[in-house]
Amino acid sequence: SSSANTNIRATVNGTLLEIPVEEGDQVIQSNNFNDGTTIATIADLNRMIFEGKVDEGEVGKLELGMPLEISLGAIEDQKLNAKLKFIAPKGIEEAGAVQFKIEGDVEINDSIFIRAGYSANASLVLEKKDSIMVIPEALLQFDKETDKPFVEVATGDQEFERRDVEIGISDGVNIEIVSGLTFEDEVKIWNKTEPIKRGEEEEGEEGEEEDAS
Repeated sequence: SSSANTNIRATVNGTLLEIPVEEGDQVIQSNNFNDGTTIATIADLNRMIFEGKVDEGEVGKLELGMPLEISLGAIEDQKLNAKLKFIAPKGIEEAGAVQFKIEGDVEINDSIFIRAGYSANASLVLEKKDSIMVIPEALLQFDKETDKPFVEVATGDQEFERRDVEIGISDGVNIEIVSGLTFEDEVKIWNKTEPIKRGEEEEGEEGEEEDAS
């Protein structure tokens, strides 16, 4: 038998992630019938792709190019921006629910080192409004006959009145109040009152509450 040394050069620059073969292993060159043997995995860690899945109830709201906000389980208090670049044309059933694969190009922050394979979650901004009034969605009540939303507003010491309101966008925690309340109103909550909040940014996925001003 004879042996020979072969120089194998990568066609891209990157970081060596894995060498799945060892000295003495047989390798096969790729051809029309075989993908060949993978001898190394290389990735450009400056160009990362987010891969995730969304439920069929949400996929219809997505559009290519939408901004994503990526949070990493391994790195706290860090958010990365990304842009949605792929939405699967076909869903896959998982645990009784249909999921659609999505991908996004991630903008890498030079101040942190991102490793391939990190678990991550993405928030998608489906709708955004600035300088709006919000209250916790749990404070809303609905009329049994008309199904219209209302809240109870303090009029005195342990005295309240019903106030019909018009609602807008929600992030699942806070909800926009379009009309029916002022920032001076106090809304009943578990036999207590809570001041109205001003939302600096109320988004389809995320939002904040701040003291009224």
